[in-house]
Amino acid sequence: MIYHLLYPLHTHISAFNIFRYITFRTIYGGITAFLICFICGPFVIRKLAKMQIGQYIQKDGPASHHSKKGTPTMGGVLILFSLLVSTGLWGNFSNHYTGIIMLSLLLFGLIGIADDYLMQIKKRNKGFSAKIKFLLQIISGLMIGWLIYHCPDFETKLTIPFFKNFSPELGIYYIPFAAFVIVGTSNAVNLTDGLDGLAIGPIIITSVTYMIFAYVTGHSKMAEYLHITHITSCGEVTIICGIIAGAGLGFLWFNSHPAQIFMGDSGSIPLGSIIGTIAIITKQEILLILVGAIFVIEALSVIIQVGYFKFSHGKRIFRMAPLHHHFELKGWAESKVIVRFWIISIIFALISLSTLKIR
Repeated sequence: MIYHLLYPLHTHISAFNIFRYITFRTIYGGITAFLICFICGPFVIRKLAKMQIGQYIQKDGPASHHSKKGTPTMGGVLILFSLLVSTGLWGNFSNHYTGIIMLSLLLFGLIGIADDYLMQIKKRNKGFSAKIKFLLQIISGLMIGWLIYHCPDFETKLTIPFFKNFSPELGIYYIPFAAFVIVGTSNAVNLTDGLDGLAIGPIIITSVTYMIFAYVTGHSKMAEYLHITHITSCGEVTIICGIIAGAGLGFLWFNSHPAQIFMGDSGSIPLGSIIGTIAIITKQEILLILVGAIFVIEALSVIIQVGYFKFSHGKRIFRMAPLHHHFELKGWAESKVIVRFWIISIIFALISLSTLKIR
């Protein structure tokens, strides 16, 4: 909104030229998102507590988690509100990728909010059934994939890290591939959201990493120099990545250990979906395995645990899945698990950025 209101003035007032720059709007979009979460956070926490929308703790979970029972959840609505307002102020909705990312946010946000609503308001312990939730996610993912596929400047070649001359053409099959990435990321982030600040930390790190990818992908000279696919309209995605990071920092202010609020499915499901959507748009879809390594590891730990449990007729590899619970049960303090997972996330993000030169 600010962009559309003030950008035309640059022809008359040179000072307003700054509103043309993606870097300027990224910085202030992030600051705006942070301030919205920071200022509105106490009100949202009080409101959720008054409505008795508190965290449900499973009986078979770590004993240390029982103290978290009743902590306000559904805090994801605060993040979604911050993202929508900040993007409206600093983003460019005439850009098709901005619209697609916001649609992904809304579709998966509705799934997350509905799931939390059933769990918290209607007191269904598990919200949606797994089949219904997964079906809704697949439909939404296919819709987003179809829209990206029909963008005029988008290529359906698959970008393989470390190999600049190997890019398989997927054609129409890029749509189900995109849906797989988006739905997979959404569920992986959801599984990671189990400790105070554990999920939001890697989300911030991942969004900053993709902020760099989006910027160089949308910059013709940088893309040519780095031998990556140049997508003309991708530069605007940089702003959304900055806004995600800013909103994440604002939420982390209240979500850090000991947490005053949890994001719930209202936050983890849509945040995962837009990270997956951004990975697709920036043509760094395979690299998401590295950038979001923590999410991948957490999801794999659940898959391995369930698979081995069925195969071995009741035996387990981990003490508990997802993986963060395994380390808790081994005696690691919650804060130690969180910070160490953040450190791993940063290291993998740096390795991912190195692929810009190693091609």
